[in-house]
Amino acid sequence: MILVINTSGKDLEFVLDDKYKSVAVEKQSVALPLECEKFICECGADWSSINAIGVVIGPGSFTGIRLGIAYAKGLGLGLNIPVVGISAFDLYLMATPNAFVAIDSGRGDFFVAANGLAPQTMNIDVLETKQMEWPQTVGHKPFDLKLGVSVVQNKIANNDIVPVVPMYLRPSYAEENKKC
Repeated sequence: MILVINTSGKDLEFVLDDKYKSVAVEKQSVALPLECEKFICECGADWSSINAIGVVIGPGSFTGIRLGIAYAKGLGLGLNIPVVGISAFDLYLMATPNAFVAIDSGRGDFFVAANGLAPQTMNIDVLETKQMEWPQTVGHKPFDLKLGVSVVQNKIANNDIVPVVPMYLRPSYAEENKKC
């Protein structure tokens, strides 16, 4: 079984094979271990039945992504199973391979990627022109986390397992505003 964890937004999200759960929480850091274990039990599984973990690496909440990655890596180490990073772009492009993905960053620009276009930030003026190179644009609706299972399976099958690190497409607020 493959467990997929998403902490990139305001809620916790989990997938275990074909089962999905979203949990609204006040503090992800406190709720993540408890809610994950609860979800696995609700699915009728246990830790020994999990053979890989996928975790969303971004773009999204800076702190949430780091929390999810740290938790997934800890589980993977303890269970001696692979941990595979999944970007939001992987999920959108799994559903619509020929699309241009544009995700509003909430800071006046967009996180974009497509097959043949590396993940990057783009302002609206450039985006409006660039997106015309693909038959459709996605990213304005939430991605389907259930597709994370297929992404993980494909990456494992293609031996595309690299160290899981956050996907940073621009400097953090702290880096942008440092005084020294």
